[in-house]
Amino acid sequence: MATAPLFTTTIDDDPRTAQFNVSEIFYSIQGEGTRAGLPCTFVRLQGCTLRCSWCDTPYALEHRTVEQVMTGQQIVDAIRAIGCSFVEFTGGEPLEQPAVVPLMQFLCDEGYDVAVETGGHCDISVLDSRVIAIVDVKCPGSKMDRLNDLANLTRVRPHDEVKFVVASRGDYEFARDLVREHKLEERCASVLMSCVPDRLPMAQCVSWILTDALPVRFQVQMHKIVWSPETRGV
Repeated sequence: MATAPLFTTTIDDDPRTAQFNVSEIFYSIQGEGTRAGLPCTFVRLQGCTLRCSWCDTPYALEHRTVEQVMTGQQIVDAIRAIGCSFVEFTGGEPLEQPAVVPLMQFLCDEGYDVAVETGGHCDISVLDSRVIAIVDVKCPGSKMDRLNDLANLTRVRPHDEVKFVVASRGDYEFARDLVREHKLEERCASVLMSCVPDRLPMAQCVSWILTDALPVRFQVQMHKIVWSPETRGV
C-alpha cells in the first residue's frame, strides 16, 4: 500500500509528471454499454467521495491509503505495453483527480479511443470533446442521489452514454422520469439501465421498461457472467 499524494496538480500541468492514485490497470473485455464484449484496457483510479449502498468496487474508494501511486507517464507506459487501442478510466471516481483530464487528452492525441466512467457528481464539461463520458446517475437506492450533478444531463454529447443502476420501483421511476424529462435518448449514444444484483429481479425491470416503452438499453454486467463477480482485474 502507498501513501496518497495531495492532488495539487491542475488540469493545466503536464499530466505525464502528475501523480495519480491507482487501484489497478488491466486488460479485459468491456462488460457494459454499447461496446460490451470488446477488448479494453482499464485504468482504475482510486478514491471516491461517494459511498453507494451497492458499490461493487469498495476496494477502490479510499483516497488516503491507496494500492499504488503512479505518474501519468507510468500509466501511459502500462497502456502502451498492453497494446489495446481502447482505454477506459474508471474508479473510484476518475474525475476527482483533476490531472486525469489532460492525461485522457494526451491519450486521444496519441490515437487511443478513450472513455471515462464517472459517477455523475463531477462536471463532465471539462472533458476533451473526443473523450466518451459514461455518466452513472445515482438513483435513490444508492443513497447518493442528492450529490448528482443533474446539469450533466444537459452536457452529454452524441457519443456519450448515461447509465442508471436500479434497485427498486422507486429507482426505476426516478430514472424513467429523468430519461423523459431530458429526452436523453436524443442527447446521447445510449441510455443504459441495469439492476442491482439480488435486490431487483431482471425480469421485473425489463417488464417495466417494456410497459412504459422506455427508450433505454437494458444490460447485464457481462464480465460478472464470464468470471465470478468477486474476481478483480477483469
